[in-house]
Amino acid sequence: MPALGCLLVLLSGALAWAEDLPLTRNVPVPDFQNRTESAKPYNFDAPPEGMFRRIVLAEGFDEEMGFQRTHEIVPVKPTDQFSAAGKPIFIVFELHQHYQSFQLFGRCYPEEVPGLDGRSIVAEDAMYIALEDQTGYLKLFPPDSSWKPGRYKVEIHAGEQINDMSLMGTMRFTILAAAESDIPTRSR
Repeated sequence: MPALGCLLVLLSGALAWAEDLPLTRNVPVPDFQNRTESAKPYNFDAPPEGMFRRIVLAEGFDEEMGFQRTHEIVPVKPTDQFSAAGKPIFIVFELHQHYQSFQLFGRCYPEEVPGLDGRSIVAEDAMYIALEDQTGYLKLFPPDSSWKPGRYKVEIHAGEQINDMSLMGTMRFTILAAAESDIPTRSR
């Protein structure tokens, strides 16, 4: 009989302890969801984020052997100011891991270029991204063998085709006039 009394005392103590747990009841669902004031809106008029670890404009690219024996594309002379010479402009990127192949597109428009319509495409390129690709580049050739001085924007699209939903972000670069491009880059 004393063992049964001990057991009842222990069980009643455990029940009393369980009743004292600070459980919240009937809490509204929005308290557990992401708060809209803490989430920053995505800016499609800025360099792309999300699937890109890094994306830069550059004068060229180099191919290196990665630590996993993969071919990695790295930018050469990253900048957003280029000379008006007939050299192409490269957009070099590194991607986060992805689970499907897709295409990346770059469409270049004049943004502030005298004599050019801002709605006309002056250069474009596309690259097929295979499942194992982690890096890549887009190559924009100058229209009419040379770039006109001014500011350009490049829309970056991802998917199987370009549409309203495929826009990932926008890159911008400036083409300097011949006299400006002769100035060393450190003194600018």
